[in-house]
Amino acid sequence: MKCYKICFSPTGGTKKVTDTLTKGLASESHIVDLTDSRADFSAVRLTADDIAVIAVPSYGGRVPVTAVRRLSAIDGNGAKAILLCVYGNRAYEDTLVELRDVAADAGFHAIAAVAAVAEHSIARQFAAGRPDTADQLQLRDFSRKILEKLSAGSSSEPSLPGSRPYKELKLMKLVPAPDSKCTKCGLCAEKCPVQAIDKNDPVNVKDQTCISCMRCIAVCPASARDVDREILAALSTMLSKAASDRKEYQLYL
Repeated sequence: MKCYKICFSPTGGTKKVTDTLTKGLASESHIVDLTDSRADFSAVRLTADDIAVIAVPSYGGRVPVTAVRRLSAIDGNGAKAILLCVYGNRAYEDTLVELRDVAADAGFHAIAAVAAVAEHSIARQFAAGRPDTADQLQLRDFSRKILEKLSAGSSSEPSLPGSRPYKELKLMKLVPAPDSKCTKCGLCAEKCPVQAIDKNDPVNVKDQTCISCMRCIAVCPASARDVDREILAALSTMLSKAASDRKEYQLYL
């Protein structure tokens, strides 16, 4: 049996949760980075003996469209899957049930799912510092329970929250822009999941291509990219009621 981490994590929060959960399942794992715009995901083929942690952030209560497209290209071939959605302490709505459907279409069989909280990728004051120590302990406990289910020979599919048809996708468009600190090193263009940034001139961004994932902000070594302050303030106000109180992780077996 091989263990795979199939992860879409533009700003690193989803990856942190994935790493902790996977570490409790296997000592070694194969990484499939769904943010890599140059990867050939159709070349990724698992076997029925394998297990995969399939992890995505929740964008407006849905699976990111880019992650859907790339996950759909993978051949799960009957591999068991642990579905993981990570959200910024507001809500994950239809993310898990959509991820289950996309994974099933790709040939995976879901045997567990986790809804986890990590620092909000845009309004970072929400769930700041998460996953924290308490979260990590809970993830290790989740890993133990998942292993117990596998050891018992159970491959039942968990009942997941969410609706079909999925909620309409409505996202606030936020396109980060560089300031005077930009050195034009090109790292943001190299790491952009959808190649929305001109590698020869990082000031030039294809607004319609950008998915507002904030990867460019996260990787910039000069902290030279940011979003419009007024729009960010409006978003923070919108989120303040729903995302302020701490939400705990949930395991579905």
